[in-house]
Amino acid sequence: MTIFWHRRDLRISDNAGLYRALKAGGPVLPIFIFDYEILSKLPSEDARVVFIHDSVTALAEAYREHGGDLRVFYGKPLNVWQDIKKEYDLAAVYTNRDYEPYAKVRDLAVKELLAEDGIEFHDYKDQIIFESHEVQKNDGGPYTVYTPYWRKWRTIMESRMVPFEGGEISYYLKPYPSEKYLKNLLQGKVKESIPTLAEMGFKEIQPDIPSKEVPRKIIRSYNETRDIPGIKGTSELSVHFRHGTISIRDKARKALGLNETYLKELVWRDFYSNILQAFPRVVDGPFRPEYEAIPWENDEKQFKAWCEGKTGVPIVDAGMRQLNESGWMHNRVRMIVASYLTKHLLIDWRWGEGYFAEKLLDYDLASNNGGWQWAAGCGTDAQPYFRIFNYESQQKKFDPEYKYVKEWVSEFGTPDYPAEPLVEHKWGRERALRVYKEALAEARG
Repeated sequence: MTIFWHRRDLRISDNAGLYRALKAGGPVLPIFIFDYEILSKLPSEDARVVFIHDSVTALAEAYREHGGDLRVFYGKPLNVWQDIKKEYDLAAVYTNRDYEPYAKVRDLAVKELLAEDGIEFHDYKDQIIFESHEVQKNDGGPYTVYTPYWRKWRTIMESRMVPFEGGEISYYLKPYPSEKYLKNLLQGKVKESIPTLAEMGFKEIQPDIPSKEVPRKIIRSYNETRDIPGIKGTSELSVHFRHGTISIRDKARKALGLNETYLKELVWRDFYSNILQAFPRVVDGPFRPEYEAIPWENDEKQFKAWCEGKTGVPIVDAGMRQLNESGWMHNRVRMIVASYLTKHLLIDWRWGEGYFAEKLLDYDLASNNGGWQWAAGCGTDAQPYFRIFNYESQQKKFDPEYKYVKEWVSEFGTPDYPAEPLVEHKWGRERALRVYKEALAEARG
């Protein structure tokens, strides 16, 4: 028997690893493991766990419609696999690759455990379009700047075209027709029910999850509307990309014909994943090592005010309250709040990265880390520390009527809202430039 292990791919359609498992022949039993090692570190009210639980439940129903089922476990992965080995006569395990450090260590341990009994472990690329080794500089090595990476990404994508729906499509965007082989599923329902949220120590809450379906007009006008937080001008699909409830190949194919700007935003996911794959040290420290020398202020009271959306900067406060209340924040605002924390308040980017990791429904280690290092100036960007967002000009340009601010900051415009920001722009900018410049000069000798 074969097992397909779902992780960041909670769907049947266009699933690379599932397709290969089913095509190889049956019977195939799909499984999912709620990982105790991860869940035990989370608060009892966590919208992400609820979203995953709902998605797993829906996935099980989808399998049942085809005569099979999804078996769901809760525990430490190695312990779960020990039990699976005893229960089933396994020939092979198929799954899709995960590039985060914890996942890589976990998967290697599972692979070695299975190998003890001669069970093959096959993993495939699914959550991104190109892995790090596939997009390399002409003289070798990974790209560390987005624009040349994007150009090479596009060149490679267009280098191999195949027939598709009466026309042509890039080989790398062609879907995997998993549905064609569902007859190879292990037939019948599993006896074990899906562990409830309560059984895993979590409370039932009702997170506001964006739809998987996005009107085409939003994508067509994306380049004109994506920076305006007061309107629905973005796809808001990030949570679905994160957990694989939709296919990145499907959305990239559609973006090709609708809006190149949107496609470029999807490619940022590939870029930051490639940075994580090639430079795993970024998880704990700056991409540019000399930035470790920055003497952060790390004022805990100011950090608390930032977290709560009480900085006295309207667009920053609106963004943080949107995050706290909904688990999502508009991307333009993510850049503004991150710049304010790292440049105006001189608080270590890792503090902000950690807070986002706790709150974001769409939390993705590679993208979150990359975005925060970009804001702090210590990442891959070609214009490092001297980019400091002027929050006043950002407000005037992207939310001039304060529509977004008023939606999230109810006391704005009343005496209850701070009259002055924690740190004013001109003074904060000059301090940041001085501190960064001096620290980097000393670090570089």
